[in-house]
Amino acid sequence: MKRTVNFIPIKPQLEKKTKVAAYARVSSGKDAMLHSLSAQVSYYSKLIQSNNDWLYVGVYVDEAVTGTLDTREEFQRMLEDAKAGKIDAIITKSISRFARNTVTLLTSIRELKQIGVDVYFEEQNIHTLSGDGELMLSILASYAQEESRSVSENMKWRIKKNFEEGKPWNYIIYGYTCENGKFEIVPNEAKVVRLIYDYFLAGMGVGSITRRINDEGYLTRKDKSWSKSSVRYILTNYNYTGNLILQKTYRENHINKKTKLNDGELPKYHVKDSHEGIVSVEEFNQVQEELKRRDSLINKKVKPGRHPFTSLILCDKCGRNYRRKTTPYKHVWLCSEYLENGKDACAAKQVPEDILIEITCEVLGLKEFDEATFKEKVTSIRACENNILVFRLADETEIVKEWKNKSRSESWTPEKRELAKLRELNRRGEN
Repeated sequence: MKRTVNFIPIKPQLEKKTKVAAYARVSSGKDAMLHSLSAQVSYYSKLIQSNNDWLYVGVYVDEAVTGTLDTREEFQRMLEDAKAGKIDAIITKSISRFARNTVTLLTSIRELKQIGVDVYFEEQNIHTLSGDGELMLSILASYAQEESRSVSENMKWRIKKNFEEGKPWNYIIYGYTCENGKFEIVPNEAKVVRLIYDYFLAGMGVGSITRRINDEGYLTRKDKSWSKSSVRYILTNYNYTGNLILQKTYRENHINKKTKLNDGELPKYHVKDSHEGIVSVEEFNQVQEELKRRDSLINKKVKPGRHPFTSLILCDKCGRNYRRKTTPYKHVWLCSEYLENGKDACAAKQVPEDILIEITCEVLGLKEFDEATFKEKVTSIRACENNILVFRLADETEIVKEWKNKSRSESWTPEKRELAKLRELNRRGEN
């Protein structure tokens, strides 16, 4: 029998397009002027869509974010999309736009290389998947990081020179404008600052002042309602006396750019009679003493035998502490302002103690409430609107929990049922 061989052609493969995205970062300064956000998005959109071999994925943009940080939201989203197989290649302007931190750059590039995603840097004409791509990146990234350090040092020197001459650096303060290191009073804002000091010295609390100026229709510079923290900031800002203390904070380094309080690490500069004051030094000092006195009354140490929740639950509406109240049926926690001055002063809702304990156990992963664990791990609880409790833990993390009122039938213990029965009998005169 003669052997027969038939030719079977291969199945034609559909041409697969490369999925291409772009990354842009727009920071403040000259770069923002040269390349606006919309211009960069438009440029990359046209570039990618004009190539028939490419499939346009999109442009990931971080706005006004430093290149030395690896916490950029859009940058992180782009990496996640690449890992999910949505991106084959990324185009970006330059290494400094991608990251100035060598470690951040190389870590990201290696992650992308492992999944076969190429990054093309236009300015340096480097493809990361090329043979010498990573070597060139290491060299150029180190240069970019050194450039960032140099810029930072030059900036520090200019700021220091300004401080030595008694000039603030890019200072923004409500009540004043500041141009070229010179303060000018803004009359309508200065009026509000003056009112805040007058109200406080007249005996009003920070919460009451906040409500008063909001009721009187005064708004912040951003046309928003005043908060307790912003009012307190004005009451504690020495600059309203017409004097300045410069370099109260500093940046740890040019990599993380973390701002720290200057606790003697660097010199401070006290500038007397820098500008026209809104309040006198005497008034300011009087306010600080009164604030200390009031704070000492609020922040007294918890006495032995007091409930573990005492002084830890704060009202999000007015800032005062919650206090425990015993009702015929249960224990509840209520805002001090509400208890003392009524609903018109603060309309914060009460929190049933059984629910508070239940939520606390849930947050701490406990089967039953343990006072020692609670005191060790919880630093404060903020009672907010819509039945929201925000737990702040010792490690500075925050956990948000929503609670619901139990139904009447759920909340009635046998003791409560018996008490209700006796009351009904008394009402009818049967007992």
